[in-house]
Amino acid sequence: MPFKIENRLGVQAPAEIIWECLSNLSTWHEWNPLYPSAVGNIRIGEILTLELALPGQPVQTIQPRILDWAPMDHIHWQLKMMRGLITTVRYLEIEIMGDTNCVVSNGEVFSGPLSFLARSQRSAIREGFNAMGEAVKARAEVRWAAHASASLP
Repeated sequence: MPFKIENRLGVQAPAEIIWECLSNLSTWHEWNPLYPSAVGNIRIGEILTLELALPGQPVQTIQPRILDWAPMDHIHWQLKMMRGLITTVRYLEIEIMGDTNCVVSNGEVFSGPLSFLARSQRSAIREGFNAMGEAVKARAEVRWAAHASASLP
């Protein structure tokens, strides 16, 4: 039976600023504790090479495929593990609430005959998603504050 783990939080920055943080994989190492290395391009069908650093576990390299993306809205990728016995769809989504505030969702849906095995990692996954959510929030809000103060007369 599929299950989902998700982190959602409000970010006081416009979608454009959040999108800059999420879509620029080459800067993830500067702010993203969950994926300290990210290589690839955000294009449908593209295979990314990511280092996944779940709390309390060794860093592992994963190679998910981009399923879908839309600027200032979402990035979705899929990872198949154990020869497809576990399939995950990872999502990073921006929900615009106002001109300078959004909700960022950062989660993953697990499915497949052996998806129950991922439940044993639920705590580490949730902690990693929370850390990534807080990190993108902090980066976007700092970037927005710098942008807003530079725009003042």
